[in-house]
Amino acid sequence: HNLVTAYGLDKKLNIVRPPRASVNQLTRFHSDDYMEFLSRVTPELAELEPEHTSVYLSGDDCPPFDGVFEFCSISAGGSIAGARKINHGDADVVINWAGGLHHAKKSAASGFCYVNDIVLAILELLKRHQRVMYLDIDVHHGDGVEEAFYTTDRVMSVSFHKFGDFFPGTGHVRDVGIGKGRGYAINVPLRDGIDDASYAGVFRPVMTAIMERFRPGAIVMQCGTDSLSGDRIGCFNLTMQGHAACVDFMKSFNVPLFCLGGGGYTIRNVARTWAYETAVLLGETLDPVIPYNDYYDFYGPDFRLEVQPSNMVNANTPEYLRKTVAIIGDQLRDLPHAPSVQMQSVPQDWDEASDNETDDFDMDADAERKMSARQRDARIVPLAELYESDDDAVPPNAIEGAVYHHTGTSSRPLRAE
Repeated sequence: HNLVTAYGLDKKLNIVRPPRASVNQLTRFHSDDYMEFLSRVTPELAELEPEHTSVYLSGDDCPPFDGVFEFCSISAGGSIAGARKINHGDADVVINWAGGLHHAKKSAASGFCYVNDIVLAILELLKRHQRVMYLDIDVHHGDGVEEAFYTTDRVMSVSFHKFGDFFPGTGHVRDVGIGKGRGYAINVPLRDGIDDASYAGVFRPVMTAIMERFRPGAIVMQCGTDSLSGDRIGCFNLTMQGHAACVDFMKSFNVPLFCLGGGGYTIRNVARTWAYETAVLLGETLDPVIPYNDYYDFYGPDFRLEVQPSNMVNANTPEYLRKTVAIIGDQLRDLPHAPSVQMQSVPQDWDEASDNETDDFDMDADAERKMSARQRDARIVPLAELYESDDDAVPPNAIEGAVYHHTGTSSRPLRAE
């Protein structure tokens, strides 16, 4: 986010601090026993209870660490709150780069993912939208999300990923869903070294056909950057522009769009790409020379906003890609147009702690703090001003006549400007 701030994009965003997801919210998808274990697990406890750890946190890619549940509740809370913003008509485009943990299963962690914030966000969107589309451009198959909605026709999961001897090993083009959900799982298996042109040649026709056939009321897009060239784990050859072109293309459909983060293991390129895609979603153009920021040295030696392709071989032949697109086209032709949903009452939003309870909790945790996090978020501050102390009662450089903005809370609604 530091690069987003360095480019001044934060001033063009409505930034909110969502509440952390409660255990009650997390168990809307995850099992009670898994969440109970995750809420209390520590590295020490994991060693004392190896039989439980092997069930819930198996493998080396999901180790227990101090604060794991706090991390998960923050990530999932952001995705649930973002979905709620779309449901209430407060935003057409929402970003949570801290989300996108697509491998987590109902009762176990998987692939660096402990809680599946994407599934929780989609469940929230389904309260108000008949159909939701999930789109995944991470190099890994979005198995956790696909599995969660494998038997329903209300969610279409679409994943463009490396297939073969590669984690998680799922996502064959013939994996299409079962029962009522048959045909509503779309998998686009790709080979090593795919470049911008080849990717676009598959992505655009497939997504155009899906949008025409399924007509979703909202789109959740996982924008994992391990599909970029030079990623430490990935094996694709996409540039930053090629990756962002997918985001721009989905934005062009004018359907509410929720963009999430995901994988990415060359950190400087993760920051570059998500900052660039934030600008794409805002319709802004960025200077290719990266401005000075707290992590400026990480972007050397060129200090430019770009991810260049390598000279790796593209194993995706035109014949292979045409065959894959044809198979998906046949799958879509067998589907009915825009499946309807029987009318029913809209579920209420999850109950949250009152503002006073939240304030008391924060103030008890830090007696020296002058105000709670919620109270700071609810303050009216000049949009164009940044100042050092969050605890100042009044911005030190506030001036008369400045344009002020109020984010609103449950007891203090959004102020019209």
